Amino acid sequence: MFVFSKNHFFSFYTILFIFFTSCQLQEPSKNHGIVFLENRSKQLLVNKSNKNDVIKIMGQPHSSSIRNDNTWIYLERTLSKGKYHKLGQHVLKKNNTLVLNFDKFGILVSKKIYNKNNINELKFSEKKTENKLSKKSFVGAFLQSVKQKMYGNKK
Repeated sequence: MFVFSKNHFFSFYTILFIFFTSCQLQEPSKNHGIVFLENRSKQLLVNKSNKNDVIKIMGQPHSSSIRNDNTWIYLERTLSKGKYHKLGQHVLKKNNTLVLNFDKFGILVSKKIYNKNNINELKFSEKKTENKLSKKSFVGAFLQSVKQKMYGNKK
């Protein structure tokens, strides 16, 4: 017959405590894009690297510029679980963007890295485009208002 003493319970609880506290030493994170984008971008040399070197180091670009095929964009985004006061919602840890510009010969001319702090400093145009297809004619707008009045008051 095995007899339990206080020392056995103390050592059992100590081992159990160490086991449960060491289970989550690494916080869970979700990565999107290229991991360690900043470290990889340091390997690219301006006026020396070409498009083939960039593809070898970084892979294919996530997107390229609409107007210029010589501008490549790479993304890195890391989400992690929030602390207890965030109730487990995802928190943005990293949001890095790398913009590479090439000349007409495929040589890297410039590289810019934007992180989540300085990406808000980018200026965007305030202009709005009009969609002429979605505008309704006078008759269409009049019939729409009549339809709303007919079916709006029913209970």
